[in-house]
Amino acid sequence: MGKKIGLKEAISIGIGGMVGGGIFAVLGLAVSLARGATPLAFLIAGLLALITSYSYVKLSLAYPDRGGTVRFINQGFGRTVFSGGMNNLLWISYIIMLSLYASAFGSYAPHLYRLPGSDQLNYHIYATAVIMAGSLINYYSIRVVGRIESVAVSLKLIILAVFVVAGIYGLFGNPNLSQLGIDNWVSPIHLIAGGMVIFVAYEGFELIANAVPDIENPRKNVSKAYYITVISVILLYIVIAIVTVGSLPFPEIAHAEDYVLAEAAMPVLGQPGFILITIAALISTFSAINASLLGGSRVSYEIGEDDELPHQFTYKLWGHPLGLLITTILTLLITNTMNLETISTSGSVGFISIFAAVNLVGFRLSREISGGRAIPLLGFATSLVALAVLIIQQYSQNRVGVWLAAIMILSSFLGEYLYKSLELHRNRSGNKCRE
Repeated sequence: MGKKIGLKEAISIGIGGMVGGGIFAVLGLAVSLARGATPLAFLIAGLLALITSYSYVKLSLAYPDRGGTVRFINQGFGRTVFSGGMNNLLWISYIIMLSLYASAFGSYAPHLYRLPGSDQLNYHIYATAVIMAGSLINYYSIRVVGRIESVAVSLKLIILAVFVVAGIYGLFGNPNLSQLGIDNWVSPIHLIAGGMVIFVAYEGFELIANAVPDIENPRKNVSKAYYITVISVILLYIVIAIVTVGSLPFPEIAHAEDYVLAEAAMPVLGQPGFILITIAALISTFSAINASLLGGSRVSYEIGEDDELPHQFTYKLWGHPLGLLITTILTLLITNTMNLETISTSGSVGFISIFAAVNLVGFRLSREISGGRAIPLLGFATSLVALAVLIIQQYSQNRVGVWLAAIMILSSFLGEYLYKSLELHRNRSGNKCRE
């Protein structure tokens, strides 16, 4: 029997998954969409994550499984085209998240060491290199991935704590603090849409579900792990948003949109602060890429094992699931062809859809999991409303992101339908031959 995970380690997994590269990638985007109401946008997105965490707690305790979300969806809907499509969407959403992290790495890295050539070339070189490096490390040793993640979680939280403390101190007397006023808030629909576009910054808490079989005293620790993780990250993001909007004028935030957290450290910490946050961004995104490549390959393996994807996905290539290679190739393609807002929008659509399904499972199986029905139903309804607002608002200004999300969903379900139909035809043909 392996060593059990304590509460602190479980919280570390959740916070590590949430405070990965997401906040470094989407903070500037959040400010461009929500303006002075950016802290409120993070709160709205966080509340949806918190409501959904209730279903995750109940399902994790009732069905502890390293498959996590995949197991919950199969438990709630059976081995159907719908469950298979949702699980395929989960895998594709992992790939979108990887692209988001790589995009953030590609945006921050040139500010630490600039290579010869244009900004665009620097971005593509660094983003491609970090994906390849993460993939090679995954092929080399899963243990190394775990070690990198455990060290990275501590380092990035320490650096962010320094940023928050120094940033709050720097707000006193800063004229930009007035930007947080209500007169700089956007309309409610734009505020909700802004919160949902950056929802990808919260999705990582679902990684706790994969670790539940290894958590000691689960009845006591699982619920604490989820709630402490989500609430802590909501508070952290709100404070980071307040410090950023209160430290820099909007034109400067817009100019530095892709690396705004480093820019926000300048007023108080100067150039050393800029470098420190840049290093934190690189550590965070690199560790998140390592962990997400591992997670994505495991999801594809689980889906293949459940016969929701061709069984070839359980085949090993160089000692690792075939899905690791496919995940790497698709991540490289999306990272080098799509912009940040497109990646963020499609990733948020994917994860909000998945969380809607998990909330629906929590509602349908409320008796089996000894849970209430009201909170999962609220989570399901809120997810659908959030999804509708996000799609409607983004369609007017980011149609590529909406179309990418539509392609993700369509390919997930159409691929599952075709695979299930083909398998059914093969089984029938095989039975006729035996007759």
